[in-house]
Amino acid sequence: MAALFRGTRNVLLRWNKHVDLAFVSKRSMASKTPIGFIGLGNMGSPMARNLLKNGYPVIATDVFPESCKELQDMGAQVVDSPAEVAEKADRIITMLPSSPNVVEVYTGPNGILKKVKKGTLLIDSSTIDPAVSKEMAVAAEKMGAVFMDAPVSGGVGAASLAKLTFMVGGVEEEYHAAQELLTCMGANVVYCGQVGTGQAAKICNNMLLAIGMIGTAETMNLGIRLGLDPKLLAKILNMSSGRCWSSDTYNPVPGVMEGVPSANNYQGGFGTTLMAKDLGLAQNTATNTKTPIPLGSLAHQIFRVMCSRGYANKDFSSVFQFLREEEGQ
Repeated sequence: MAALFRGTRNVLLRWNKHVDLAFVSKRSMASKTPIGFIGLGNMGSPMARNLLKNGYPVIATDVFPESCKELQDMGAQVVDSPAEVAEKADRIITMLPSSPNVVEVYTGPNGILKKVKKGTLLIDSSTIDPAVSKEMAVAAEKMGAVFMDAPVSGGVGAASLAKLTFMVGGVEEEYHAAQELLTCMGANVVYCGQVGTGQAAKICNNMLLAIGMIGTAETMNLGIRLGLDPKLLAKILNMSSGRCWSSDTYNPVPGVMEGVPSANNYQGGFGTTLMAKDLGLAQNTATNTKTPIPLGSLAHQIFRVMCSRGYANKDFSSVFQFLREEEGQ
């Protein structure tokens, strides 16, 4: 009998230890309860729209109130601060420009953690320093909430079509609860490991993307100078070993493809400023881990120079235009 009581006590202790996680796990069965969404920029707005389209009530806020109007017209409830979102929703998604923005939204005077309810699931889809994600996870845990990083790849087009790729880091037991929401906004949801590993995957991806875009822009420019028709060159590249996403899906040369920023004077898409920011994150993490990234470092410098030369608000594929201007054309 004593052994039975000891066994029962051990089970209860284990249950108490994980009670908060179990509470959040039940979110996967909570279905269409309200979802908080903070950050309605170029990416956040279409992501929140897709939640509405899937039948989820959305409670939203943004530092720029005008960004909320379209979502409000679709039926979302708009509030004044992240703290108010946290009062009304126990599943919250954030999509913010940088690490300082994330710190402010979570821990600031009107931040999420000022009013967060115990057991709330917090999903951050911003691209930030992995160390900041880990800090936010610790701060959330102290308030009884669960924080996961889930940065995205795919750009504005994929966000609008709900075809984003999410790279998720956090408590594995909560992955399925997060996946329920993320699949409404993306075609691929990948669990990467503990908090911060989603950010690590995103930083690596964007470093390769930047290097690939510069390489594609250089290649296309060289081919044009050698007398090749840009559409023909792109066709050859895309049936050869040089093929990459920047050549076959997001070509940087005006007139080669429709529906991409290069066809619209490099408006929309993924801004040069944001690419420079992401490459800065790659540079910082490479320095901290003593990892050589010579091409990543050079890409960082190129996009930083572009920001100072009037390209800051243009899509990062405008590196093609930047190279053309550098040669005096």
